[in-house]
Amino acid sequence: MIIERKAFSYKGKVIIEKVLISAPYRYEAIFHNEGCFIQIRGAGTKLLSVEDSLLIENQEAVLMKCGTYFLDFINKIAGDTVEVLAIHLYPDILKQIYSTELPALIEKRAYDGKSNVIANESVISRYIESLEFYFQNPALVNDDLLELKIKELVLLLVQTKNAASILELVTDLYSSRNINIKNIIDLHKHSNLSIEELAALCSLSLSAFKRAFKKIYNDNPTHYFINEKLRKAKELLIISDLSIGEIAYESGFNDPLYFTRLFGKKEGVTPSNYRATHALYSPEGNDARVG
Repeated sequence: MIIERKAFSYKGKVIIEKVLISAPYRYEAIFHNEGCFIQIRGAGTKLLSVEDSLLIENQEAVLMKCGTYFLDFINKIAGDTVEVLAIHLYPDILKQIYSTELPALIEKRAYDGKSNVIANESVISRYIESLEFYFQNPALVNDDLLELKIKELVLLLVQTKNAASILELVTDLYSSRNINIKNIIDLHKHSNLSIEELAALCSLSLSAFKRAFKKIYNDNPTHYFINEKLRKAKELLIISDLSIGEIAYESGFNDPLYFTRLFGKKEGVTPSNYRATHALYSPEGNDARVG
């Protein structure tokens, strides 16, 4: 759940915000006409989008291009907190701030890129620290200062060795997005996204998503995803030494107990018994078995 949110607005739009979240928690972020720079403080945040399924480590940052995202704050200890610092990059505001130089850099092209993870670098950390001062002293903040902080972020990102060019990001804000439903489903079929959330990633209503799904897979989403998740679980039981709980999460099940019950119902044996009779790897450290 969201515990606290602080924000600064520029010409009526929230441009910099800090959110304190109690994990575990899933947050849906929709950036239809903007990019966003976020930094995470607190381990275990998974980013899921049309093009992404990646883990953001503690104090790493990511450049998110326009689209729909789900952020899973998955700290293993319930009640742990995660701090998210977000800076919104609106095309119209960037054009205003860079009134003489930005338009010449813009070109129309299809979007096919992914989010860019930025490692924990000292220059970015110092920038975040400078924002902390203003969150503690909000009376000092005005539009002129916010313009300077956006320009500072852009200059730092251009120089960051692990980041794609900020100019490429801005170009993508003006680009059309080619959404391939099958690619999105293949990317996230072992995630724990709901059918409604997958529909949102595809920019479709739930009913339209189900119709498109049926046309592509000749199956309904619920039946298809359960079978795919169980198929992966059986593979991991055979080839890995992961625990049953870890296999449940890796296969896309939120609840290991539900996974165990469902596995028994579908396969006629528990996951542990399936592993005992099929495993190529012995968790006790014995040699791999064949046959």
